[in-house]
Amino acid sequence: MPSDYVYHSDFWFEEPEESNPFAAKASYCHGYDVYGQVIAKAGWFEYLLLMFKGERPRPDEAVLLEKLALVLANQGPKEASIRAAMNGGVAATNHSSALMSALAVGSGLYGGSQELEICIRLWEECGQDVDRWKARLQAPEEDERADIWPAIEHPPGFDPNGDQIPTTLLQSLELLVQFAPKDGALHWLRKQRGALEEFFGCPISITSVAAAAFVDLGLDRDQGSMLYLMLRLPGAAVHALEQRKMGWKKFPFYSSAIELEDDPGPFKQRDEEGGR
Repeated sequence: MPSDYVYHSDFWFEEPEESNPFAAKASYCHGYDVYGQVIAKAGWFEYLLLMFKGERPRPDEAVLLEKLALVLANQGPKEASIRAAMNGGVAATNHSSALMSALAVGSGLYGGSQELEICIRLWEECGQDVDRWKARLQAPEEDERADIWPAIEHPPGFDPNGDQIPTTLLQSLELLVQFAPKDGALHWLRKQRGALEEFFGCPISITSVAAAAFVDLGLDRDQGSMLYLMLRLPGAAVHALEQRKMGWKKFPFYSSAIELEDDPGPFKQRDEEGGR
């Protein structure tokens, strides 16, 4: 009997099996046969860009996304979203909870996907006009979803707690520009970095670099935000798994920052005859 099952998608089409309308005989992504062409001939990052952008990417675009994915894959245990996953791991929660913790913390306004969205929006508004960047970063507009996201408390794309750009981030920027268009966002950011950092008194952050890369790839703020969340999950997963095995006694925390005043000393068992 024919099925009434209908779905609507502009980028994905499936030919159903004759015996089972819920199983696909063939799948097409923006017109490309996924199992007959894409998987056999394309790489992972070519496929990602095909899904997100709707067209077959150039080889240099796929390489740029791959290098950005390597940069974002593991930001280390001090990064907030990874730290959240580690908390889930040490608590021996299920794996999905650890990753959801990383996604929740990694979606915020300090190094998270919401800050990245703001950075990409600023690229759309300011282009490569450095004076406009300075003016807009000094007075960022309130987010249109102010009931969800409070006003950002630092210049988007900058680290308010840093004195200079970390060596690893500088290395990442220098690497990514090798695969970016010569007149694109990454090259502009590399050229203007010193002037912007001097103006704001703090270094650029990973969100600046990632946003510029997504702009060079022709991705909008929503696409960039989704990929930013996805590409940081490998490090969160591995750190959570490691912490799960190591246990809470080896959980990295800064004990020197915890000081107990008026320490009552070792706990003593209560007197069974009624002493408090």
